[in-house]
Amino acid sequence: MADRTAPNCHLRLEWVYGYRGHQCRNNLYYTAAKEIVYFVAGVGVVYNTREHKQKFYLGHNDDIISLALHPERVLVATGQVGKEPYICVWDSYTVQTVSILKDVHTHGIACLAFDLEGQCLVSVGLDSKNTICVWDWRRGRVLAAAPGHTDRIFDISWDLYQPNKLVSCGVKHIKFWSLCGNALTPKRGVFGKTGDLQTILCLACAKDEVTYSGALNGDIYVWKGINLMRTIQGAHGSGIFSMNACEEGFATGGRDGCVRLWDLNFKPITVIDLRETDQGYKVARGENSRGLSVRSVCWRGDHILVGTQDSEIFEVVVHDRNKPFLIMQGHCEGELWALAVHPTKPLAMTGSDDRSVRIWSLIDHALIARCNMEEPIRCAAVSTDGIHLALGMKDGSFTVLRVRDMTEVVHVKDRKEAIHELKYSPDGAHLAVGSNENTVDVYGVVQRYKKVGECIGSNSFITHMDWSTDSKYLQTNDGSGRRLFYRMPSGKEVTNREELKLVQWASWTCVLGPEVNGIWPKYSDINDINSVDANFNNQVLVTADDYGLVKLMRYPCIRKGAKFKKYLGHSAHITNVRWSHDYQWVITIGGADHSVFQWKFIPERKSKEALHIAPQETLADSNSEESDSDQSDVPEMDSEIEQETQLTYRRQVYKEDLPQLKEQCKEKHRATAMKKRERAPGNGIKLHFIHGYRGYDCRSNLFYTQTGEIVYHVAAVGVVYNRQQNAQRFYMGHDDDILCLAIHPLKDYVATGQVGRDSSVHIWDTETLKPMSVLKGFHQLGVCALDFSADGKRLASVGLDDNHTIVLWDWRKGEKLSAMRGSKDKIFVVKINPYLPDKLITAGVKHMKFWHKAGGGLIGRKGSMGKTETMMCAVYGWSEEMVFSGTCTGDICIWRDMFLMKTVKAHDGPVFSMHALEKGFVTGGKDGIVALWDDTFERCLKTYAIKRAVLAPGSKGLLLEDNPSIRAISLGHGHILVGTKNGEILEVDKSGPITLLVQGHMEGEVWGLATHPHLPLCATVSDDKTLRIWDLSPSHCMLAVRKLRKGGRCCCFSPDGKALAVGLNDGSFLIVNADTLEDLVSFHHRKDIISDIRFSPGAGKYLAVASGDSFVDIYNVMSSKRVGVCKGCLSYITHLDWDKRGKLLQVNTAAKEQFFFEAPRGKRQTIPASEVEKIDWSTWTCVLGLSVEGAWPVISEVAEVTSACLSNDRRVLATGDDLGYIKLFRYPVKGKYAKFKRYVAHSTHVTNVRWTHDDSLLVTVGGGDTCLMIWAHELEGLREFKLCDSEESDIDSEDDGGYDSDVTRENEINYTIKALSTNMRPMSGVKPHLQMKEPSIDERPPVSRALPQPEKLQTNNVGKKKRPIEDLVLELVFGYRGNDCRNNVHYLNEGADIIYHTASVGIVFNLTTSCQSFYVEHSDDILCLTINQHPKFPNVVATGQVGDTGDMSATSPSIHVWDAMTKQTLSVLRCFHSGGVCSVSFSATGRLLLSVGLDPEHTVTIWKWQEGAKVASRVGHTQRIFVAEFRPDSDTHFVSVGIKHVRFWTLAGRALLCKKGVLSSIEDARMQTMLSVAFGANNLTFTGTISGDVCVWKEHILVRIVAKAHTGPVFTMYTTLRDGLIVTGGKERPSKEGGALKLWDQELKRCRAFRLETGQIIDCVRSVCRGKGKILVGTRNAEIIEVGEKNAACNILVNGHMDGPIWGLGTHPSRDVFLSAAEDGTVRLWDIPEKKMLNKVNLGHPAQTISYSPEGDMVAIGMKNGEFIILLVASLKIWGKKRDRRSPIQDIRFSPNSRFLAVGSTECAVDFYDLTLGPQLNRINCCRDIPSFVMQMDFSADSSYIQISTGAYKRLVYEVPSGRQITEQIQIDRITWATWTSVLGDEVVGIWSRNADKADVTCACVSHSGLNIVTGDDFGMVKLFDFPSPEKFAKHKRFLGHSAHLTNVRFTNGDRFVVSAGGDDRSLFVWRCVHAPH
Repeated sequence: MADRTAPNCHLRLEWVYGYRGHQCRNNLYYTAAKEIVYFVAGVGVVYNTREHKQKFYLGHNDDIISLALHPERVLVATGQVGKEPYICVWDSYTVQTVSILKDVHTHGIACLAFDLEGQCLVSVGLDSKNTICVWDWRRGRVLAAAPGHTDRIFDISWDLYQPNKLVSCGVKHIKFWSLCGNALTPKRGVFGKTGDLQTILCLACAKDEVTYSGALNGDIYVWKGINLMRTIQGAHGSGIFSMNACEEGFATGGRDGCVRLWDLNFKPITVIDLRETDQGYKVARGENSRGLSVRSVCWRGDHILVGTQDSEIFEVVVHDRNKPFLIMQGHCEGELWALAVHPTKPLAMTGSDDRSVRIWSLIDHALIARCNMEEPIRCAAVSTDGIHLALGMKDGSFTVLRVRDMTEVVHVKDRKEAIHELKYSPDGAHLAVGSNENTVDVYGVVQRYKKVGECIGSNSFITHMDWSTDSKYLQTNDGSGRRLFYRMPSGKEVTNREELKLVQWASWTCVLGPEVNGIWPKYSDINDINSVDANFNNQVLVTADDYGLVKLMRYPCIRKGAKFKKYLGHSAHITNVRWSHDYQWVITIGGADHSVFQWKFIPERKSKEALHIAPQETLADSNSEESDSDQSDVPEMDSEIEQETQLTYRRQVYKEDLPQLKEQCKEKHRATAMKKRERAPGNGIKLHFIHGYRGYDCRSNLFYTQTGEIVYHVAAVGVVYNRQQNAQRFYMGHDDDILCLAIHPLKDYVATGQVGRDSSVHIWDTETLKPMSVLKGFHQLGVCALDFSADGKRLASVGLDDNHTIVLWDWRKGEKLSAMRGSKDKIFVVKINPYLPDKLITAGVKHMKFWHKAGGGLIGRKGSMGKTETMMCAVYGWSEEMVFSGTCTGDICIWRDMFLMKTVKAHDGPVFSMHALEKGFVTGGKDGIVALWDDTFERCLKTYAIKRAVLAPGSKGLLLEDNPSIRAISLGHGHILVGTKNGEILEVDKSGPITLLVQGHMEGEVWGLATHPHLPLCATVSDDKTLRIWDLSPSHCMLAVRKLRKGGRCCCFSPDGKALAVGLNDGSFLIVNADTLEDLVSFHHRKDIISDIRFSPGAGKYLAVASGDSFVDIYNVMSSKRVGVCKGCLSYITHLDWDKRGKLLQVNTAAKEQFFFEAPRGKRQTIPASEVEKIDWSTWTCVLGLSVEGAWPVISEVAEVTSACLSNDRRVLATGDDLGYIKLFRYPVKGKYAKFKRYVAHSTHVTNVRWTHDDSLLVTVGGGDTCLMIWAHELEGLREFKLCDSEESDIDSEDDGGYDSDVTRENEINYTIKALSTNMRPMSGVKPHLQMKEPSIDERPPVSRALPQPEKLQTNNVGKKKRPIEDLVLELVFGYRGNDCRNNVHYLNEGADIIYHTASVGIVFNLTTSCQSFYVEHSDDILCLTINQHPKFPNVVATGQVGDTGDMSATSPSIHVWDAMTKQTLSVLRCFHSGGVCSVSFSATGRLLLSVGLDPEHTVTIWKWQEGAKVASRVGHTQRIFVAEFRPDSDTHFVSVGIKHVRFWTLAGRALLCKKGVLSSIEDARMQTMLSVAFGANNLTFTGTISGDVCVWKEHILVRIVAKAHTGPVFTMYTTLRDGLIVTGGKERPSKEGGALKLWDQELKRCRAFRLETGQIIDCVRSVCRGKGKILVGTRNAEIIEVGEKNAACNILVNGHMDGPIWGLGTHPSRDVFLSAAEDGTVRLWDIPEKKMLNKVNLGHPAQTISYSPEGDMVAIGMKNGEFIILLVASLKIWGKKRDRRSPIQDIRFSPNSRFLAVGSTECAVDFYDLTLGPQLNRINCCRDIPSFVMQMDFSADSSYIQISTGAYKRLVYEVPSGRQITEQIQIDRITWATWTSVLGDEVVGIWSRNADKADVTCACVSHSGLNIVTGDDFGMVKLFDFPSPEKFAKHKRFLGHSAHLTNVRFTNGDRFVVSAGGDDRSLFVWRCVHAPH
């Protein structure tokens, strides 16, 4: 039988021929050691030219396509392609990995660049968004990521002269990036007129914001900032692929084959033309025209490296630049298939689709000959004498050359399809040529290659051929997987296989045949092995496949799935492999990577000597995982381990999924949920004791703590057991099975890992039982192993996912340091090296690996031993390289580094646990023996057998069996602590006696549970085939145990407590003596499980026995006979109950049926539902029926109620369900979905619950977790207040405390993103820039005799010299966002300034000067604002804005942190809160920032804002969260409030833990919508509600309600830090006693109310802040008011329109004041120099438009209801009013001669009124035939014409006052206009932008000088153009700040200011005009 281990010899990569020049660039550099670094295929190469040596970096598993050199020039970063590509940073000197960066990019990594210091690395992905990512590469952490561009990016570079700036370029773009916080913000380069917009291929940064870039057309573009400054034309003839900056200047390389050198100012120095060299591939072909193409240049001192498209590397010495030196060459682009080796010399021949054939010297590692053919070459062969080289071509021909001088001997073309294989016969007489035409042709060599035979038998193309040694036979393989034989040279097929028996083959390169069966995997028939070659001498075989693997196996390998050693390097398919003639080397060639690899063969005897050479690091090891054959030498797997490896811990439903399931189910059950539901019971339970320890599938999970207590786990509970007091304390933070436990070196903290979809690890304190940190986000399904590092700072964890991912954490910070896939098979242990925390080991099924951390990854090497055994445990020894591991066969393996030194036999059967001591070790195994060893495992010092005989006299409990399997060992306090598979925890004294501390059931589900009728005892029976009696009184121990033949599912005490009935799983049951557990009687009448068993009450005369075959048998206990059978059930019977008289049985079945039977005969009774509860039931354990209906949850489909039990006082029903919850209900539980209290401790199903006889305890058993839990029952009055472990019910009550319009609006608001906004007006028709112009009749040039064209615009009052306007500067903003934002007004600088926001502008307002300054970096509306109150961060402000999806692009929502005084941005945090950020809050130290999103999950996130790092994030609530605030004294605690929501959060590491507020302590309290939050001392929290109450919380429990603190919703609360007083603001009517603003004491007991003198009927306060003696108030009506605390005086600081849009805007003809009219029914007069509102008039109706008369003495106002009013300015009296229309007035204008008033409305009409006829205002005429509503109107300067722009994008001109339309274009062109506000007309086509497909230009105004026009649009931009602008898409300047939809814009007199009015933002912006100098 052939040996089926892997061969002992191996291969070492010795040389790689080639360089990757195609599709890559900038990938060739000098290192600090003057070596050259580049890459080929999947290998990084470091080439020393002086010594002609290569070193290889083999850390990638696919093609490398990008490379960057660290500024110190030792480290190299390389990026690869692939589905999950990664970046390796490695040392070019040692070629070892330093860091691995992964998990961000997909498809591949296109570019890499280090920054100047080398701290950061930037990478660009090949995904559709071309993601750009900035890394802290040493830690493997992402600092920032953003979508790069929609098209390919070719190069990226850091600006080496400015920090945090980068430049990227690519297809038709260049972008300049700035890095701030975690945000990468791009600005596109502006090509302007200087150059064409084109593809930029490479770039280099220089001083003073100058960037040089190489373009596709060969020009160099020079950028200053983001603008193109100049171009250097024709720098190269065509595209510039590479640019390299060095001290001397810049080198560029292009497609034209030239390298140019430039000085530091980019003046040319010299040019090196590689096309003139006499070397190189293209040159030899004479193809200079398209010639050489340079892909990479590197200039260092006087040397230049050049890499070309054709895989060649040249080195040029600058002073001798005409003689470039060719130092490396390889095949060019095109697949490489042909490979042959010379029969007698160390030469290899290759031929490729690049049409060249090359001969390589294997000794000199050099190309020694090359010849170019006419056709692509597909195969090659050398004749036996080494004289001829035959080449098979792709076109079906073959050519024979002389090897000596490469001259042609013969060229034959007999076939049309490619020749894929040819071979000379061993005697040299014939050449066999196999083609894709399914034939092999045989040619005679001596007959000048005449065809002598033909083999036809294949029906597919020929893939491989081999001759026999005597040249008489040929075997072939073909594409269909057939192997055929032919007689030579005739080519006749051999059908009789007998004659082949003795044939010996000269070579073996076929992939089919018995000798090579082993190359194929066991269960697959794929055909992915391209080539094999056998080495007969050493009996090894080498194979090459499609996955880039070279494998070495034994030859022959007969059985499928042979073991192998595998080698990576080639990236994709390897096309061919051959041994050299003397078997010294293996040559492999890559298809796509067209590279040639030369491997040194190290035979067996040498490989032993080679051990001291460190094996080269590779990601995949030899003796690899996939090679698992049914190997004879693998020992039988131990049954226990077998079971354990098969456990998957998968759940049908994970608890994480419950909230979604609930939501889905709630939808279905909305109606029922509305009804009044039964409230939860007042009583509670508290976990008291657990019998059980999880030993059956966990190991090493039992430890002593610092204080000598014992910590372990069972079910979902961490248990701390005090053995002196025999008491337990519990960590209840987990919600599913805990699978592993590790203890901190100081023995005070413990880490536990659990099952879960996204499973978590909790680190908790064994004293306080509080979580210190929770780690999640990386492990699926569960966590199976944990270990702390020796310094306690790090934690390693292993997941249960398919790859058993290993993660290394900084657990306090909750940061993942590194992660890697561990192994396909299960890992049992992970251990961190105590001396070097960067190293760790993992051990598991057939697995022992040694890992070290490399950046964000881990690099693992297999332990080298013959065959890897399954390891069960491992520890580090007394030095950093010693490791000891225990195997499944009972051996201890001793390792040094990764080499196995020796093995010691320690136990019979697996070694499950070991522990290292100061001077030795202790081990425990399946044999039940604990062994103590010395420190080298030389001698066993002592053994302890775990036996009943040695149990200490006082030990409580009973040992189930001798020598139980030992699963955990720990030492301390003079004892050995032992955990067994049977669920026992024992303490072994060093002198030998054993004490039993804790025990529980063994593996198998526990179902049977009964409590004793009058003693504190209970009985359990389990699938582990035992019946046990437990003492529930203080001793907490197992009193008796009996082994059963079969497992059992139920048991019951008789009413007198003397007998115990037990139902077994085989259909039998027994009655035993309750004290001795000896049999009294047994029956076996059924086949299926006995599912429930019950004695009748009273004397216990009858016994009812329910079984799985759906019968209930009734036995007479005295006579031991069956007396009745209850029939008629359709399904499995689940529960039984008797009535008090012992006459009636109640039965539940699995089909949810409820039946009643009469005893003793078993006759079925039908009892109406209403009668059932009147019957006096002896017990109630049923789960069906009206009286328990409310116990079924909303999600009953996935969470069956499995068990129930009614307390003996009939008040409380306890239930257990499939999700592991225990719930308490108030009985009877009528109506659906009753409220309850819920407790989590069991992990999966709770199978049974029972109250004890006096209701003092509740006893529960868990199915899968084998636990028996004892809960103390706490009555309502006696319960300690703090213990509300219970969670409240599932469905929130529907009433939420009332309705308020403001709250509803804020909740339902949909914030529009400016970039996506659409038309504000209902426009129709074709947009102006898309309309076809009708050519005017006379396009000929005007004759000079004609009158000159008049001015377009009357330019009055501007003086003689007209100057255009160059720029606008924001001067003033009138407005404050109060109507849907809150808590957004604050004091700064001790109350000297205030800060608030409107639209997208943050405003700092100085109270003394009334000056405003602005923060304008937000790209969209600000929604929230907060200030940092910590003295270390003075004036630091955070603002959050609206955004689109959270894809981290520029339109994503973001938070800006900035300095309010300097307006400098300190950090930008891009976030995943799609929709926007609605609340921000700084922590107590000011370092953390909390944000809440508007996304559907209302995510809550915590940031370290200075670094831009996200600390933690979690789904907040399904409904809107309004505010979340940190406690003012904490960095870890915060509270969030929202719709029917208040949650108390804790930050633990990186996890957010939350508790819902508990209301139950106050009668009839209900969860209302909460709007605001404030804090008091001693963990008090105050929340303001929608109903006006304030709730007071202690921790998370409601303790008091301040009823009606305000009459309406309490919108805002503020906690004063210095004295603890609290300010509240709400919505209420002002009255004598109070108002909407109140100041309270610290406990919210006394208050003082203030009145806001605003004159509103209802005051609504949205924001409050308290300074020194002053309170700052922001109102819903956009006012900001300062209130004095002493005198209660109000001072209004800021005014604004309270509802928008503001449609009307009128500027005064001569003064700097203006009027605005808005939807809120007010007209307001604003003064620009005084910076304030002068007056406001309430009109009672929404106003639409407003206009001053030419003298400024009258004002006309148009209303939304069709009315218009004329006021006199001096007295504000109404001069006249009129309503002739029903629909809104859109524009109103006085004629320049003050005679006419024009009124334009939505009814498609303009009405004229003659003002000289007095105030009765009769209409004199109107313009008809207007196609749509009127938008803007302008009079001509002589008052005789009016122009109207309409909603159909048409501009019309009418005569005044006749109303006749003017259609003659010539006449229109001659009109001079008094004003121009139209957005339509040929003169203003240029103001329409390209992307106005959904949105419009809404308003415009031409300056009084007639030189500029300013516009406003739906995107919220103000733009400044030249006037007129008749060309489309005119140039302009844009000004941001407004929200979406500008409504109006006007110049003030003298063009001093521009006023713009906002639609969405209800704000007025005043911009100062900057005029051009004279």
